[in-house]
Amino acid sequence: MDTSAASPAPGFGHFIAQSDAIGHTLLGLLVLMSIASWAIIAAKGATQALRARRSRAFLDQFWNASTLDQVQHEINTHGARDPFSHLAAHALHAQAHHARHGVQRLAETGSAADFITRTIKKVLDEETTRFEAGLTTLATVGATAPFVGLFGTVWGVYHALLAIGSGGAGTLDQVAGPVGEALIMTGIGLAVAIPAVVAYNAFTRSNRVLSAKLDAFAFELHSFLTMGEALGADTQGPARHATPAPLRPVSAGSTA
Repeated sequence: MDTSAASPAPGFGHFIAQSDAIGHTLLGLLVLMSIASWAIIAAKGATQALRARRSRAFLDQFWNASTLDQVQHEINTHGARDPFSHLAAHALHAQAHHARHGVQRLAETGSAADFITRTIKKVLDEETTRFEAGLTTLATVGATAPFVGLFGTVWGVYHALLAIGSGGAGTLDQVAGPVGEALIMTGIGLAVAIPAVVAYNAFTRSNRVLSAKLDAFAFELHSFLTMGEALGADTQGPARHATPAPLRPVSAGSTA
């Protein structure tokens, strides 16, 4: 007698229907991990694209400005909407504040260069923290999702073997179906973890490149604010203090 019509077809739906509360909890946890990781991926991806566009626009305006007043006017007009303009705004404010008020608090002790250095370092730390927002969640999902899925598989295999043992049937077709269904949880765990790991590595590299560029810009900005000219500007000759040097980055062939 053919009993295939009476037997439920193996698959994801049958596996979920046969799972207990722990199996459903593990599956729900994987779903939440997937939603959280994809939400972070979408948010950080959009944020990084917007940040890169605004940073390029500000740096182009900064290095083409003839005076710091133009840079300050640009920041006052459009606001500090990227890490570079945020850093420039705080550094310019620190320079103006120290020149206007001098040392009034413990945080303002030292020369103007010292005060600007501390301000720049503080802003760099803030930006680095902002860059890394959400990466801990992606790393956690990428590291734990496969194990959550594996736990679900082990739990499913355990219950499948108990059911087969209590029924007294141990043929290959009766064992392979339930065990194969239990492997679905491992597959789900990998499907959740792989995008999170790939996104984590991509965002980490992007943040590392951006941090290096921001550090280089901070060095240039600090040099200009403390010495009155950008590194790479011509400082030779008796008339070097007659006109302020233009704002421009260090050229590749400049020497100290």
